[in-house]
Amino acid sequence: MKNSIAERIADFLKNYPPFFSLTYSELVTISNEVHVVHIEKNHVLFKVGDKTHPFFYIVKEGAIGLSVTSDAEEALIDKCDEGDILGLRPFFAKNDYLMTAKAREESLLYAIPIEVFKPYVLQNQEVLSFLLESFASNTRNPYDKENKGKLISENVIYDDQSSEIQYFQPISYIKNPITTSRKTAVQSVAQLMTQHKIGSIIIEEKELPIGIITDKDLRSKIATGTFPISIPVDQIMSSPVITVSENISVAETQLMMLKHNVGHLCVTLDGTNKSKIMGIISEHDVVVAQANNPGVLLKQTKRATRSKELKAIRDKLSDLIQNSLDKNIPIQHISNLVGEINIGITKRTVELAIEKMDQAPPTRFAWMNIGSQGRKEQLLMTDQDNALVFEDVEEERYDDVKKYFLELADKVTKTLNKIGYEFCPAEMMASNPMWCKSVTDWNKQYNSWINKPGEKGILMCSIFFDYDFIYGDEKLVDAITENIFKNVENNQLFFAYLGTDALKNPPPLGFFRQFLVEDDGEHKDTFDIKSRALMPLIDAARLLVLSQGVRGINNTFQRFKKMAEVEPQNADLFESCAEAFSILTLFRTEEGLLNNSNGRYLNLNDLSKSDKVKLKNSFQPIRDIQDSIKNRFQLTYFT
Repeated sequence: MKNSIAERIADFLKNYPPFFSLTYSELVTISNEVHVVHIEKNHVLFKVGDKTHPFFYIVKEGAIGLSVTSDAEEALIDKCDEGDILGLRPFFAKNDYLMTAKAREESLLYAIPIEVFKPYVLQNQEVLSFLLESFASNTRNPYDKENKGKLISENVIYDDQSSEIQYFQPISYIKNPITTSRKTAVQSVAQLMTQHKIGSIIIEEKELPIGIITDKDLRSKIATGTFPISIPVDQIMSSPVITVSENISVAETQLMMLKHNVGHLCVTLDGTNKSKIMGIISEHDVVVAQANNPGVLLKQTKRATRSKELKAIRDKLSDLIQNSLDKNIPIQHISNLVGEINIGITKRTVELAIEKMDQAPPTRFAWMNIGSQGRKEQLLMTDQDNALVFEDVEEERYDDVKKYFLELADKVTKTLNKIGYEFCPAEMMASNPMWCKSVTDWNKQYNSWINKPGEKGILMCSIFFDYDFIYGDEKLVDAITENIFKNVENNQLFFAYLGTDALKNPPPLGFFRQFLVEDDGEHKDTFDIKSRALMPLIDAARLLVLSQGVRGINNTFQRFKKMAEVEPQNADLFESCAEAFSILTLFRTEEGLLNNSNGRYLNLNDLSKSDKVKLKNSFQPIRDIQDSIKNRFQLTYFT
């Protein structure tokens, strides 16, 4: 007797990848096990942190939004419509969902049991290829050119670039694994595994892998009585061993395990079973690798209860940055990701400090990062720059309220110092009474900088135009922003001073195109890439967006990109500045990682000829943008 419901499901599935690669009879067999799921609008299918379901889903009708939560706000990452698949995470990972799936309208889904579908994945190359390509390219459908780059499942926290970093970094594995020969008795192997607390042993011959035995083999073949425990291990080992090369990524590891339906991979020198054994990868290693991905790091910041835990998270960022650079992930993507984790760490630090205070905050306030942190450009461990704003209160309460927030800021900055963010030498921190103010006092401070720039010096003011809201009531920061842009509009005197400040560092090449290096001191003969190359671009970008009234964009790279959009006639100049900034940031980051420093000073003797040429070429946009600023703001007399 025919199952008309199953046939209707099969008729639907056959129109969409990867199902159209299966025979109709196979689809009917699968459809017999499919569950029909009806979801009302705004109801949740699964959310961040939920255990993975035994199903994956295809949208029959309606639309399902995939979202993440950042700073208590839900951010929509993707929308799945008719024929789109979602919830594939259980195919590739054993940990919880990293995204939330919620119906954006009344929807009908087909829930396909993963265990029912998995045999077809392993037997059908086209189905397997679809899933592999989908997962590797982070697309829900690799054939869909319009949606290229959209998510296939809940594999990222912020965006597809985060996913790329997360899944394409090399996996850590056990090096120099325990091995044994083919004639060793199974009992001896079991004792060896127990002694070393491991779940598998590679069987080798002349240093080459010929088989593997796992806990599963002992349970299914020995404990059941199928084989006696005295037999040689080669009689129950799995052979051939699935081998891979070193530096295999997390994604590739997962895909290889899925493709071959195994829980262990043997790492060899050249990736074949004809070369020396180098290590072993288990499913546990995959889980551990994902525990160190950016999304989970961010999740860990929210759960941290001590500065020691936050320090451990911050320490992992160096490895994340290095692995990302090794994979040629664009430096701007890395900056965005690291910036979000730095924000998460700071936010949690403020929360923990509030818990340690004797009382709750007496009024609304907001914590801000300024400077490089405010621009989300702090890749390396440099000093902290921050500020605090609290709402206006009655005059008789002002001193007590400020005293409270100074005490809170002191706890925060000291904890950040323990985590690894050094104190600012210039004390530009919220624990300094100068940078812990009410909204009105902050507005007075900015008004003084903007309308009387010659009196206090523009240098003090410029860093405070690079700020980013971190914690508290964002409306307080918005009030300051509104005041700033009201005062800078058509303020030629302010822009003249700010422009002069932006020109204080000339292009970093001498008359004969030689590098301008430090003449004396601790860093004699080194190149100061921060002051001589990065700061001119940072200062120029800040000046330009302020003069154009561009709000909400603090990152230097993004500021130049926005200027290219605002002034298409000058797009080439701004695009070249954005590219130069990325190149210079990359040089500084690599220097810092190599020497465990802030990367500010480059030893030019360590650079290759091609790197020196690349570095010099990135200086031309500095000259061009400074010439443009001179003309734009008529700074001939000032300079």
